[in-house]
Amino acid sequence: MSIGKRRSIAIAAGVALAGGLGAVALTAATAGTASAAANTCGYLFDDFNYSSPADSTLTGHGWVPRTYAGGPGVPGATWSANSITFPTSGGQKVMQLTASTDGTGGGTNQAELYTAQKRYFEGTYASRVRFTDTPQSGADGDHINETFFTISPLNGDLDPTYSELDISEYLPNGGWGETGPINYQTTWYTYRNEPWLADNVHSEQRRSFDGWHDLVVTVANGHVIYYIDGVQLGDHTGKFYPRQTMTINWNLWFIDTAAHSGGLSTYIQQVDWVLYAKNQVLTPAQATGQAGAYRSAGNAFTDTVDSAGPCVTPTGSATPSNPGSPSPSRSPSVSPTVSTPPATSCTAAPEWSISATYTTGQTAKHEKSKYGDPNGPASGEGKHLWRAKWWTQGSEPGWTANWEDLGHC
Repeated sequence: MSIGKRRSIAIAAGVALAGGLGAVALTAATAGTASAAANTCGYLFDDFNYSSPADSTLTGHGWVPRTYAGGPGVPGATWSANSITFPTSGGQKVMQLTASTDGTGGGTNQAELYTAQKRYFEGTYASRVRFTDTPQSGADGDHINETFFTISPLNGDLDPTYSELDISEYLPNGGWGETGPINYQTTWYTYRNEPWLADNVHSEQRRSFDGWHDLVVTVANGHVIYYIDGVQLGDHTGKFYPRQTMTINWNLWFIDTAAHSGGLSTYIQQVDWVLYAKNQVLTPAQATGQAGAYRSAGNAFTDTVDSAGPCVTPTGSATPSNPGSPSPSRSPSVSPTVSTPPATSCTAAPEWSISATYTTGQTAKHEKSKYGDPNGPASGEGKHLWRAKWWTQGSEPGWTANWEDLGHC
């Protein structure tokens, strides 16, 4: 994640714990065969069969090893492309992140790999990740954070369109005032750096996750549902539902050096593969089965996210895990991109406002942005009339499931 401070203060935030959670049905595609999947709404799959961070195929496939300075983590730490490597584990190439610290900012190295393009929104995200409880070398005890997440830029303090899904943040030795091991899934509405203010909801598991795990999240119908190894752990809904497209990221970083006990300590995290199914709700078994189908077919990389289609907003059922959270009604998905009769009430509808709140049935007119950023360029598609499916604020019409397209104005 990109946020250095974390949960010290949170507003309108809760803890969504597992228990009595509903299942999600597969929609929009049939998982299990790579050839069938490639012809549906679009997939990204990568099993990280690269030689080094300098491999031109790595960047050609849209991945960026981080080299720029800044948070999160220890001030003055280095982010190096050389902290991303591709060793063999269990007979397969894996992507490995390596982070080390000697207890000083100048002696701390952190690692991150992310997608160059911010183009991932609703659908299913899955990755097979190896978390580690102890360092590869050196003394144990550091507040290391092992992650898999999606994120959008923060356009100013408390940006209401900010979107971040921390699919897992694993702290084997604790941190942020918590003892370890502890694992978080966090869905963000927004935050402010100074003075720190966080607006999010999270689920947590207080146990070890040392070893390989299948991490899955589905984003559809106003619900963000998290799984590890097929077990549902959280259902986050309401205003925390993402409002724009995001990048896909992994990073390995130190929350602080307060627990460092001397010498150089080196930690690793490994990633076997990643899968993104655009506008499709897959069960964890279907997601891992699809990844296995690509690998069995000898397909080390595929990307049809932009080329496949046409696609619609994902459908399916989802039961909220926290009855106290706002629960959107089950509404039909947004229609496929086809000819739509012109709306008849654009004149009376107000312009959509990023700060306004809308309840079920309220309408607004708006031209969607080109890249899912309301502050960025317009799409060029002209204004449409939109109807809110449920309570919403800060979610841009045309980019989220919160709005139904009633047609061109």
